[in-house]
Amino acid sequence: MTTRNLQTHDCIQLVPIFKNLTSAELQQVGNIVHEHVYEKGSTLFNAGDQANALTIIAAGQAKVYQLAANGREQLLYLLQAGDFDGEATLFNPVTRTSYAQALVPTHVCSIQRADFQKLLGDAPQLALSILNEFGKRISQLENKATSVTTSSIGGRLAEYLVETAASFPERATFTLPLQKKEIAVYLGTTPETVSRKLNEFQTAGWLKKGRGNTITILDADQLAMQS
Repeated sequence: MTTRNLQTHDCIQLVPIFKNLTSAELQQVGNIVHEHVYEKGSTLFNAGDQANALTIIAAGQAKVYQLAANGREQLLYLLQAGDFDGEATLFNPVTRTSYAQALVPTHVCSIQRADFQKLLGDAPQLALSILNEFGKRISQLENKATSVTTSSIGGRLAEYLVETAASFPERATFTLPLQKKEIAVYLGTTPETVSRKLNEFQTAGWLKKGRGNTITILDADQLAMQS
């Protein structure tokens, strides 16, 4: 098996409906995966596009947003390494209502709906395996919804910092791709709370703040324990 196949397998196993497939089934799915690297600032998709593919973030970070009537961006959510978008489009075509832009160099794996549906028709056992995983996925999403509503702002901020730092493995110090007000929207809090939590993390010795939005993670393990 080539190095590329191994990377492709790793990529598709990030998606819950694929992660428990057998090696043979993973190979079948891997054969229809397309890979692409988006540079910082590049557009992954636009509002009005036909959503006809599953997008998997293998590495990097992208923001998904809408544009208000006055042209201002409204952040909806972030796609980090291990996240995916458009799972339902493998079964149902929809028109996108949001935009996605790479905040750092971002490696994406994608699966086209037409290729996926043809594969299911050619491999009934694979189709059954994926349907079973979908059932498990529904239960997991219900549990996750409860977890998100009860988790602390500090924990979610710590998780965001650790995941963002992973996009800059070659650098000890990095600049946050989002402004504090955007991070606040993402976390469902205020910029003041974000600043206060960052100060608390710095006082605890887990990170060091620099000029602007520069951050140096000093203790990723302690930060990870907060999430």
